[in-house]
Amino acid sequence: MTDFRGVYSVLPTPFTAEDRVDRESLRALVDLFVGAGVQGLTALGVTSEVTRLSEAERVQVLETVLERAAGRVPVVVGATAEGTALCIEHARIAGRAGAAAVMVSPPRMPKLASDAVVRHFAALAAAVDLPIVVQDYPPVSGYAMEPALLARIAREVPSARTIKLEDAPTPLKTVRILERCEGVPVHILGGLGGVFLLEELMAGAAGAMTGFAYPEILLAVVERFRAGDVAEAARVFYRNVALMRFEFQDGIGMAIRKEVLRRRGAIAHAGVRAPATPLDDSTRAALDLVLEWVDPEHAR
Repeated sequence: MTDFRGVYSVLPTPFTAEDRVDRESLRALVDLFVGAGVQGLTALGVTSEVTRLSEAERVQVLETVLERAAGRVPVVVGATAEGTALCIEHARIAGRAGAAAVMVSPPRMPKLASDAVVRHFAALAAAVDLPIVVQDYPPVSGYAMEPALLARIAREVPSARTIKLEDAPTPLKTVRILERCEGVPVHILGGLGGVFLLEELMAGAAGAMTGFAYPEILLAVVERFRAGDVAEAARVFYRNVALMRFEFQDGIGMAIRKEVLRRRGAIAHAGVRAPATPLDDSTRAALDLVLEWVDPEHAR
């Protein structure tokens, strides 16, 4: 049984200079994050540029990640789709490949009702024998799930009791969800690049599921907080949160994250797929400056 606590790193999808999926760099990414000590990986998420992948490329990414992870850590696989049947199909493919869980947002459609959202997750749970991570990220899904709805899903769909919470203010929403769960065990994982990780932990979150390029830092914050050393967790977090904030900029954040990972030697090319924005000289110069403040060597 997957224990959704700690740090689950969301893998970006590296591309070659010719804009093909770079499977060798993807293997190196798996090794980087697993070697850092993360509790799990997430593939085919929003920051994996999943909406810009063909079906064949989705399979390439899925197979490459699971083969390289080789059971060292559980792998969560994104299965979001605009229809329930397609979501179930994505989830079944992930399950057959060896995924430990699937991550799913509500379908993107106008005037989506709460009852329809619950039915969507209930149908998925009935069709697939895998834990479901409910992704609450309104900027992408187009639908904001209120705390009462997320708690209702947890009560009515037992396999959907992990939430990837990305609807700010996430610390406040974490508290409100947990208050409404009425004794039902729920794990809440922060996202948003880790920019609110410490405050989310203080509010009752179980960890983080995000693609921040220095998982060592996220792990250090979680481990120190769990050990009761909040002051040291705060020291590590606030020392490094500037990069989290810089990396999580709308429109250009994925290009920044890939550039950091390229500099770490994990990927060969930092390109993002159109229409995403590539890095400009000004952003590169700002990244050079902010990286001078990052202290991953002393985080652990």
